[in-house]
This record gives sequence, C-alpha cells and structure tokens, in this order.
Amino acid sequence: MNGSYLGSDFDDFLKEEGILAEVEATAIKRVFAFKIKEMMEEKNVSKTELARRMKTSRASVNRLLDPENRSITLQTMEGVALVMGVRLKIDLVQG
Repeated sequence: MNGSYLGSDFDDFLKEEGILAEVEATAIKRVFAFKIKEMMEEKNVSKTELARRMKTSRASVNRLLDPENRSITLQTMEGVALVMGVRLKIDLVQG
C-alpha cells in the first residue's frame, strides 16, 4: 500500500481507488444475506420453504443468500422481507 494513505480515512482510500461503491455494495449484501439466514434459522424456514413462499426456485434463494452475489433487486429484497414477516428499511445517510 502506498505510504501517502498513512493516517487517511479508509473510505477516502477506497474512493481514490475507484472501488468504494463496489465495496459498500458487497458489504450491504453480506449483511442482508446474514440477516435473512438468521431469520430463517429463528423461524425454522428451510431454503426450499423460503423458495415456495417466494414463489421462486431454490437456485434463486441460493443466489439471494450468497453474500458474494450482489445481483439482487429491490423487489426481491422486499419479497423476502414480506414472506419472512418483516419490513425492509432502506436509509440514505450523509457520507
């Protein structure tokens, strides 16, 4: 790593490298997948059952729960929240 970043803000480094949005999107998806998995365990819902409730395939559920797969739509996020009995909340914060 370049010494010019010593003591600088990590977000600034990611921004300068042109990867801040990518890193943040991956982090958000990882948290989302983790929370869905937690809810599934708490409510004893299998992947097959979640797929049935969402009227989708188990392969789609696997993609949804894959923390590295960022190709998830807002509609899918809302759909999984609905079938799990929770509300999806998205917030924008000054950064």
